[in-house]
Amino acid sequence: MNLQISPSWEAALANEFTQDYFAKLMDFVANERAKHTIYPPEHQVFEAFKRTPLDQVKVVILGQDPYHGPNQAHGLCFSVQRGLTIPPSLRNIYKELQVDLGITPPSHGHLVRWAQQGVLLLNATLTVRADSAGSHQKHGREQFTDAAIAAVAQQRQHVVFMLWGNYAQSKATLVDDTKHCILKAAHPSPLSASRGFLGCKHFSKANTYLEQHGIEAVDWEIPLFE
Repeated sequence: MNLQISPSWEAALANEFTQDYFAKLMDFVANERAKHTIYPPEHQVFEAFKRTPLDQVKVVILGQDPYHGPNQAHGLCFSVQRGLTIPPSLRNIYKELQVDLGITPPSHGHLVRWAQQGVLLLNATLTVRADSAGSHQKHGREQFTDAAIAAVAQQRQHVVFMLWGNYAQSKATLVDDTKHCILKAAHPSPLSASRGFLGCKHFSKANTYLEQHGIEAVDWEIPLFE
């Protein structure tokens, strides 16, 4: 199976690829693509695993579903393709970055620069039917991404897990908080950001933790224009 993921992820998840649930999952997504528009495009479904090799992960940010609007999703949670309107949740992430670290919000929502620095931008469900949020949940994808989270927790040291919202926080059970840093806050959605996300200072806290353990901090600043 050629998923074009990094060798370190391929080794860590090799057992998952042989499981019945994974074969059924692949069949389900293939059948969905034959009948519906599915996001992200097939070549970008595993983008997080290509952009951020397991052996380079130092921060994990968890989302739930990819964006389900036209051309938004490209395999990195909270990130959108260049040239598109910045989604509301990402606008709030940028607001927090500005307050926390004084970073001027960029004009786009393309977060690949974070991924290239070891920030795993992982959605629990890697695909979605157009205009149908949650349509690919509970078909085995969460089992696969849980295995990926567990692999980070088991094979890496001193990783910062940013868990925003109840769903992401439910994944804390996969992480040993004596080996890693778990940061929890409300989801950055406009519906909940004012209840604990804005003001959480997760970005500065993450860098402080990394530097305390001899790991290079993340440069959270994104080029203003791309």
